[in-house]
Amino acid sequence: MRLLRSSASFPPALRGAVAAIGNFDGVHLGHRALINAVHAEADRIATRSGEACPRAVITFEPHPRRFFVPNSPPFRLDALETKARILGDLGIKATLALPFDAALAAQSPQDFVDHILARDLGLSHVVVGYDFTFGKARSGNTDLLRDLGAKHRIGVTVVSPQGDGEVFSSSRVRRLLEAGEQAEANRILGRPWEVVGIVEHGDKRGRELGYPTANVALTDFQVPKFGIYAVRCVLDGEVHDGVASLGIRPTFADQTGVKLEVYLFDFSGDLYERSLRVEFHAFLRPELKYEGPEPLKRQIAADVEAAKAVMARQ
Repeated sequence: MRLLRSSASFPPALRGAVAAIGNFDGVHLGHRALINAVHAEADRIATRSGEACPRAVITFEPHPRRFFVPNSPPFRLDALETKARILGDLGIKATLALPFDAALAAQSPQDFVDHILARDLGLSHVVVGYDFTFGKARSGNTDLLRDLGAKHRIGVTVVSPQGDGEVFSSSRVRRLLEAGEQAEANRILGRPWEVVGIVEHGDKRGRELGYPTANVALTDFQVPKFGIYAVRCVLDGEVHDGVASLGIRPTFADQTGVKLEVYLFDFSGDLYERSLRVEFHAFLRPELKYEGPEPLKRQIAADVEAAKAVMARQ
């Protein structure tokens, strides 16, 4: 899987690719329908030509919403590297993250197709969702994409809405995470929602309570409901189950922002400055305030057992 960060870095070997275009935040089941369409079209081209057809995704970095509303609260479901890894697991060979800046935002729909899709990338076919818009002020739609693509012999597949009575969407996943509906959010994602961050030094309170925790740095991620979660963590390829606390730690008077603290069941060693991938498998309970460390310690013990029971079924 190749992660590319500009159209100039798109290698000649990928020209003629079939590419899906979109934000792909979360890479949920709706997005996977686009990926399936990429594979179907690439297989058709390969059968006709007798040569393998590259499969790619074109996305944008930062997310356009972050560009247009820079002060909006964190909302992203995945970091770019996580998105690229998941797309690679789905058979995509390259993810191109076009820099979304003032120049790209001001580009006309025709220039986007002429200069990027045709000239820079040399695509043979693109796959988009039914609600895809592009170009300055979102003035281009799927009909215009078909017309502009035809001039360069770029085929277009438009994927219809995907859902289960309600359309699968990134905003739906965000609402479910905010409500603590972890199982339903994971179902729509087709995988456990995850956060990847660097383990930082904390105040060592978990260690004092007998449960040393890894304090995972939170960046521009959607913040789910505060509370306790059953989690599965990946550290340098090794998998460890655990329990995580996400919130402001109301038991203590010196809270300093939202913190993600993870206790790994079967790990001992130094985690500081290492990257930890935390998969959220189940919401166990809301965050509560306790009258001192002893009641909190008893509750942590109960949370550990509850998380172990959940993860034994995963």
